[in-house]
Formats: sequence, structure tokens, C-alpha cells
Amino acid sequence: MYILRTIVSWGWSPILVTILAIIGSVYGWSVQLMAPLVSIILVIGLVVMVVNAKERRLALMLLRLRQLAAYFNRRFTGDSSLSIFAIIDTLFNIENPQLWDWARACDMAKRIFNGWSGSFDSRENSGARVGRFDAYLRVYLNEMWLMNNRYYEFVQQFYEIAEKLEVPPETVNQYNRFVMEYNTFVYNFRDSIAELKEAVHTEIEPPGVKLANELPE
Repeated sequence: MYILRTIVSWGWSPILVTILAIIGSVYGWSVQLMAPLVSIILVIGLVVMVVNAKERRLALMLLRLRQLAAYFNRRFTGDSSLSIFAIIDTLFNIENPQLWDWARACDMAKRIFNGWSGSFDSRENSGARVGRFDAYLRVYLNEMWLMNNRYYEFVQQFYEIAEKLEVPPETVNQYNRFVMEYNTFVYNFRDSIAELKEAVHTEIEPPGVKLANELPE
């Protein structure tokens, strides 16, 4: 059924021309009558094929963006041990009340951020079923870029604090494991942005997604 649907979707133009040629042959239609009809059908078929190819490409791009968002949501938010917020929570083991105040503020921000990330993932899945891939791609790419930039601010703040203080070795190891996986995500996100720039004319540049810095062991 899928193969038949694909053939009809992509090959209706030559099929129609063939049927028209058979009918014309049976009824003895003249070449002057057949030529314009065949030309019109072929032009319309070509236009439809180009539009379908573009929609298919946009659908694949949206699928890749959805997969990136789902990966980010699963690995770097919520209760994941690789979440920067889980790493920040380990700072409560250091005797520094000022540091605790910052960690508590981050804990409040974590709830808001996790809600944002979960909502974005749900809306992206719903939008993909509706269609209009070009419009959704632009909106979702911008929001994912904003969300990641906000997340990176917490990463950078933790890095700057950890550079100045004696952070437990296990926290350093946990953070560096996070950095390795997070930077892999960043490279994939940059590749998606580079691919999407031509399709949705975004002003976001791949280097705008920043890499996290490792801490010395």
C-alpha cells in the first residue's frame, strides 16, 4: 500500500500522460491537440515533484531537530545525573554559605527550566503532526537556540566557580563527563543549524552555540 501510494504521489504525471496517449491513439486525436495537454501535465507534475521534494526535506530536518530536542531533554534536564543542575547540587557538600545561596537559586531555576524543556518537547511533537514544516522549523530552531543558550549560562557559571574553589574530585569527574556528552550535542546542533540556514533563512550562526569548558582533573 505504501509503495502504491508513493508511485501515485510521485509518478502521477507520466501515468496520466500514458493514459492520455492511449486515449488519443484510440480516438485519433491530432498531435496539435495532444502536445499542449502533455506539456501542461508534465509542467504541473514537475512543479508538484519539486514542492514534494522540498516538503520531504523539511520534514526530515524537523525530525532531526525533534531528535536533538528529545536527546537534550532526556540527557541534560530532569533527574539525569548529567544535568548541570544535578552537578550544581553537589556544591552543597562544600562549606560555603554564599555558594549555597547560589545553588538554591539554581535549584529554583531548574524547575522552571525543566518545565520549559518538557513543554518544548511536547509542542514540537504536536507541531510535527500538523504540517507547515518551514514555519515550525524557524520557530522551534529559535526556541531551541534560546533554551540552550540559557542552559549554557548555568554551565559557564558553574565552571567559573569551580575554577576558583576546591571542588571535590568526584564533582569534577561528573562535570567533565557532562562536558564530553554536552559538546557532542553542541556539534550536532551546529550541524543542524548549518543545514537549516538555507532552508528556513535563519539568522542563527552555528558558532553561536557554545562549547563547554572542561575542568582540570
